[in-house]
Amino acid sequence: MQMRVLGIDPGLTRCGLGLVEGSVGRPLTLVDVGVVRSGAGLPVEERLRIIDAGIEEWLDRHAPDRVAVERVFSQQNVSTVMGTAQVSGLALVAAARRGIPVALHTPSEAKAAVTGNGRADKDQVGAMVTRLLRLPARPKPADAADALALAICNIWRGGAQERLAAAVAQERRRS
Repeated sequence: MQMRVLGIDPGLTRCGLGLVEGSVGRPLTLVDVGVVRSGAGLPVEERLRIIDAGIEEWLDRHAPDRVAVERVFSQQNVSTVMGTAQVSGLALVAAARRGIPVALHTPSEAKAAVTGNGRADKDQVGAMVTRLLRLPARPKPADAADALALAICNIWRGGAQERLAAAVAQERRRS
């Protein structure tokens, strides 16, 4: 089944957005890719407003079937984690307002989906995203390539995860 998935790589300075269309076993197509930026010198509430407006605009313009957001994970830098978590929350709420299903994928899941290695570096992810989407050049900055990797991961793995979750829920209802 053909799907249109918006991948979101949340960040307070750069929020990567990548829209991919495709299905398992079929060639994937890049629809759009970009980054919403907010200046580090602005108050955090203004930065969040800018990013929120950008995510809302992408959702309205592209009407994706699903949204795939990078799952926030613990890092050494607490302020980086906080900004990432805040932007992730904006993406989740924006999708929920529209009734768009959301999936969270860890960075290692997305890396493994596109490169076969959950510990791949940014160059490897960018190179494979370029190859998988048959692009003439690597998406820049890396946040944009990461957003595309999330969308690809969701197209390839999202359906299987949803079927597994539905089967588990059905089994629980029977018990």
